[in-house]
Amino acid sequence: MPELEPARARWVVISALGVVMILTWGSSYYLMTVLAAPIAAATGWGLNAITGALSAGLLTAALCSPFVGRLIARYGGRPVLAGGVVALAMGLVLLASAPALWVFWLGWFVLGAGMAATLYDPAFATLGRLYGADARSAITTLTLWGGLPVRR
Repeated sequence: MPELEPARARWVVISALGVVMILTWGSSYYLMTVLAAPIAAATGWGLNAITGALSAGLLTAALCSPFVGRLIARYGGRPVLAGGVVALAMGLVLLASAPALWVFWLGWFVLGAGMAATLYDPAFATLGRLYGADARSAITTLTLWGGLPVRR
């Protein structure tokens, strides 16, 4: 594969991370915005228990974040982000197939670990590791990816 010039390679990296950020935020943090009420209606579980599982996932993400940071420092962002995407997928499978509320919560614990390894913090750390002192503009550009308008 031919080498890309540095500016183009940088744009490819930031764009790829931007797409990943849109997909990971939408399939984790923002998921309950759309699905909490339909899940409650379909399962009979209380809305508080369903949204509480999201809070448990966020707490899990917070607790896993220092470990994720050490992994990024040691191995780089690519394998950590890839592993996080796998964790998100596993968590989503648990949510989709949850026969009981405790399995749904388990799915959110797994999603929380995935969020720790895929959302902005690990992406920013990865850009910092890749670009050092020049990472500020890459981080700003990546953040702007999250602000892309969505047509409804």
